[in-house]
Amino acid sequence: MLGLLPLLAALLPVISAAPTTPASPLLQPRAGPAAGTIITKCTEPNTIALTFDDGPYQYEPAILSALNAAGAKATFFVTGTLYNCIYSQQATLKAAYAAGHQIGSHTWSHKDLDSQSAASITTEMQKLETAFANILGVKPTYMRPPSGKTGGSVASTMKTLGYRIVTWDIDSNDWNKYTAAQSEAKFTAGSGHIALMHETIQTTSTQLVPWVLNWAKTQGYKMVTVAQCLGDADGAYTTPATKTSATSC
Repeated sequence: MLGLLPLLAALLPVISAAPTTPASPLLQPRAGPAAGTIITKCTEPNTIALTFDDGPYQYEPAILSALNAAGAKATFFVTGTLYNCIYSQQATLKAAYAAGHQIGSHTWSHKDLDSQSAASITTEMQKLETAFANILGVKPTYMRPPSGKTGGSVASTMKTLGYRIVTWDIDSNDWNKYTAAQSEAKFTAGSGHIALMHETIQTTSTQLVPWVLNWAKTQGYKMVTVAQCLGDADGAYTTPATKTSATSC
């Protein structure tokens, strides 16, 4: 027995030095809201998230210029084919992304998802994922269903696909032919708002956005992305889909 002690002593440093296997990053809890969660308001104090749907479109550069001049960040929920092909507007999309604005999914063709099957919803999302991979090299983790319709298979499918669902608590009604003044009246005091606007409406870019930026600044709100207003600043994107050679829709 005594003869074994020197041998055991010699083995101990080897055993102690054995490398430990790190936990797989895939097993780490994800920050931010869980996939499939429906979000209507911010959770970070003193913030407001300005969001723009249906682009990328020709008025987006003017919106970006106003946002950047104000030091504000916003979120753009874009489609593949609603007003034009996303590839034809990729320079604008890249500019928004490079400036630190958040890009989210608004589906490929803007179908109402609540009446679609899970397979159809998946196709709508994955076609746009491919375009995002080709243009930006990322996959968004936040999406907005067209018209804010979250019924049917929407939540369960988004949970499977890894998306958080963003609606709003302020609707500017710019899509409903409201004047800029009528839309302005929708913005009420109280932080934590997620505001819905549309970058495809000229008066939104030329009148409503400048007013909202000044109003939010006067109220003392931080104008941030949806991910930032949820305490998920680093969680807006994930590994992209496989790139393709596509350059058109």
